[in-house]
Amino acid sequence: MKQNKLLEPPFDKDVEEKIHIQIGKNVKKLREKNGLTQLELAQELGFKSVSIISQGEIYKNRQHFNIIHLAKIACVLGEPIEKFFEGVDEILKGKCFKS
Repeated sequence: MKQNKLLEPPFDKDVEEKIHIQIGKNVKKLREKNGLTQLELAQELGFKSVSIISQGEIYKNRQHFNIIHLAKIACVLGEPIEKFFEGVDEILKGKCFKS
Protein backbone atom coordinates (compact mmCIF):
# COMPACT_ATOMS: atom_id res chain seq x y z
CA MET A 1 0.00 0.00 0.00
CA LYS A 2 1.30 3.45 -0.94
CA GLN A 3 1.99 5.78 2.00
CA ASN A 4 0.27 9.16 1.72
CA LYS A 5 3.00 11.79 2.16
CA LEU A 6 0.43 14.38 3.20
CA LEU A 7 -0.17 12.44 6.41
CA GLU A 8 3.49 12.51 7.37
CA PRO A 9 4.59 15.50 9.43
CA PRO A 10 6.99 17.63 7.38
CA PHE A 11 9.23 18.20 10.40
CA ASP A 12 9.64 17.16 14.03
CA LYS A 13 8.60 18.84 17.30
CA ASP A 14 12.05 20.39 17.68
CA VAL A 15 11.55 22.43 14.51
CA GLU A 16 8.04 23.35 15.62
CA GLU A 17 9.39 24.63 18.94
CA LYS A 18 12.13 26.63 17.21
CA ILE A 19 9.47 28.30 15.05
CA HIS A 20 7.37 29.25 18.09
CA ILE A 21 10.46 30.58 19.89
CA GLN A 22 11.46 32.69 16.86
CA ILE A 23 7.96 34.14 16.50
CA GLY A 24 7.90 34.95 20.23
CA LYS A 25 11.24 36.75 19.93
CA ASN A 26 9.90 38.75 17.00
CA VAL A 27 6.76 39.72 18.91
CA LYS A 28 8.89 40.93 21.82
CA LYS A 29 11.26 42.87 19.55
CA LEU A 30 8.39 44.64 17.76
CA ARG A 31 6.47 45.27 20.99
CA GLU A 32 9.54 46.91 22.52
CA LYS A 33 10.27 48.86 19.30
CA ASN A 34 6.76 50.31 19.57
CA GLY A 35 7.26 51.22 23.24
CA LEU A 36 4.61 48.94 24.74
CA THR A 37 4.95 46.88 27.88
CA GLN A 38 3.59 43.36 28.03
CA LEU A 39 0.73 44.67 30.16
CA GLU A 40 -0.13 47.43 27.71
CA LEU A 41 -0.16 45.00 24.78
CA ALA A 42 -2.25 42.49 26.74
CA GLN A 43 -4.78 45.19 27.61
CA GLU A 44 -4.96 46.41 24.00
CA LEU A 45 -5.77 42.83 23.02
CA GLY A 46 -8.47 42.56 25.68
CA PHE A 47 -6.62 40.25 28.07
CA LYS A 48 -6.78 40.85 31.81
CA SER A 49 -3.35 39.31 32.42
CA VAL A 50 0.07 39.54 30.78
CA SER A 51 0.56 35.77 30.92
CA ILE A 52 -0.41 35.09 27.30
CA ILE A 53 2.08 37.75 26.16
CA SER A 54 4.90 36.92 28.58
CA GLN A 55 4.64 33.17 28.06
CA GLY A 56 4.16 33.47 24.29
CA GLU A 57 7.25 35.64 23.93
CA ILE A 58 9.47 32.99 25.53
CA TYR A 59 7.43 29.85 24.68
CA LYS A 60 7.01 29.08 28.38
CA ASN A 61 4.91 26.00 29.14
CA ARG A 62 4.61 25.53 25.37
CA GLN A 63 2.41 28.63 25.24
CA HIS A 64 2.58 30.24 21.81
CA PHE A 65 0.77 32.81 19.71
CA ASN A 66 -1.81 31.58 17.22
CA ILE A 67 -2.46 33.30 13.91
CA ILE A 68 -5.37 35.34 15.33
CA HIS A 69 -3.16 36.57 18.18
CA LEU A 70 -0.52 37.59 15.63
CA ALA A 71 -3.08 39.39 13.45
CA LYS A 72 -4.38 41.35 16.44
CA ILE A 73 -0.86 42.16 17.66
CA ALA A 74 0.07 43.35 14.16
CA CYS A 75 -2.93 45.71 14.18
CA VAL A 76 -2.13 47.06 17.66
CA LEU A 77 1.53 47.63 16.78
CA GLY A 78 0.83 48.89 13.27
CA GLU A 79 3.28 46.37 11.86
CA PRO A 80 2.89 43.97 8.93
CA ILE A 81 2.09 40.46 10.17
CA GLU A 82 4.96 38.98 8.14
CA LYS A 83 7.46 40.66 10.46
CA PHE A 84 6.56 38.05 13.10
CA PHE A 85 7.83 35.35 10.74
CA GLU A 86 11.29 36.82 10.14
CA GLY A 87 13.90 34.12 10.66
CA VAL A 88 11.43 31.25 10.26
CA ASP A 89 12.60 30.55 6.70
CA GLU A 90 16.07 29.86 8.08
CA ILE A 91 14.61 27.28 10.47
CA LEU A 92 12.66 25.62 7.64
CA LYS A 93 15.53 25.46 5.14
CA GLY A 94 16.10 21.88 4.15
CA LYS A 95 12.88 20.81 5.87
CA CYS A 96 10.15 22.06 3.53
CA PHE A 97 11.68 23.84 0.57
CA LYS A 98 14.90 24.18 -1.37
CA SER A 99 17.77 26.62 -0.78
